[in-house]
Amino acid sequence: MELALEQGRVLLEGLPYPDDLDNHFVVDPAKFDFYAMDGYRIVGEDQRAGIYAREVIRSSTDPDGTERKPMRIAEARITLGVLAGRAGDLDGAITYRRRALNGDRKSLPSLLMVSSELTDLLRTQYGGAPETTSFLDEINSLRQG
Repeated sequence: MELALEQGRVLLEGLPYPDDLDNHFVVDPAKFDFYAMDGYRIVGEDQRAGIYAREVIRSSTDPDGTERKPMRIAEARITLGVLAGRAGDLDGAITYRRRALNGDRKSLPSLLMVSSELTDLLRTQYGGAPETTSFLDEINSLRQG
């Protein structure tokens, strides 16, 4: 994965900086951190995944707190939820997941798909906890929505 990330970074650095980052057909250099976050989370490099998740949130938020990239921030919060769950922090995992799914602008189907890793983790590690049961009921109602 490290090699793939490095190859991606080299390719990205060779491209001209885009004029319009809101154009979905250009490569946003800041999205590299987003992809690195996912990769590190998936391979279990929790410390690195957390660093990238916090950077995604920071770089996607204006100084006044306005979230310019709400979907990236939501997915970074899901990553932080997975990391909290892996570290034994059930409340933190649920809090991050709720913040991710309660934003104003979101693609709920996409977020539910991305967050399935966290849902599985909560079900497996904390299945007997009342907080987990309540939370999973909430997710099921969102899916049926």
